[in-house]
Amino acid sequence: MRRSNARTVAIDQQQSNNMDSNMKYQFRPNTSSTRSIFSRFSNSSSNSKSSKPNLLMIIITLVISLFVFIVVKGFRNSADLKTHYRIFIDGGSTGTRIHVFKVLGSSSFDFGKEGLVSMRVNPGLSSFEEEPFGAGRSLLELLEFGKSNIPKDYWGETEIRLMATAGLRRLEVGVQEKILESCRRVLRSSGFKFQDDWASVITGM
Repeated sequence: MRRSNARTVAIDQQQSNNMDSNMKYQFRPNTSSTRSIFSRFSNSSSNSKSSKPNLLMIIITLVISLFVFIVVKGFRNSADLKTHYRIFIDGGSTGTRIHVFKVLGSSSFDFGKEGLVSMRVNPGLSSFEEEPFGAGRSLLELLEFGKSNIPKDYWGETEIRLMATAGLRRLEVGVQEKILESCRRVLRSSGFKFQDDWASVITGM
């Protein structure tokens, strides 16, 4: 009877040890899962840190773009409000007339009392058929009139154009060109803005 009890106790102790070992195995911490969670938290933290500089760069870019837009828009508005002047010389058959226009903004002409002035001299350009190179001298008085009606600061940017009409058109082409070239020489040195092709004969319809 004593031996039987001893075996039973030994078997019970062995079973108890096996159960303890199984419980220890089941409650062993999952280190791989813990590392995975920590790595995710670390990655999310680093991503949030890296996203902050990107957001800052976007904000800076938007601010700079807005500033450039405001500056350019203001420059355009100020240019549109600026006053300009234009000069047209009408080379008619009986006389030559200068027209001085005051331009408000970029395209609006002021045809009021101070916005348009004109002056005429005789004879016309076609009268210089026998002395074509003297035609330019007939413009000097007109140019002085133009300068007296335009502030000096605007002379260099004021376009001046010569348009000869019917009287000059009746002359030979060679004579026409000599008269125009004489006028071009005077207009080049007038102090106003001028290009050679701005002095021409208007063709008939």
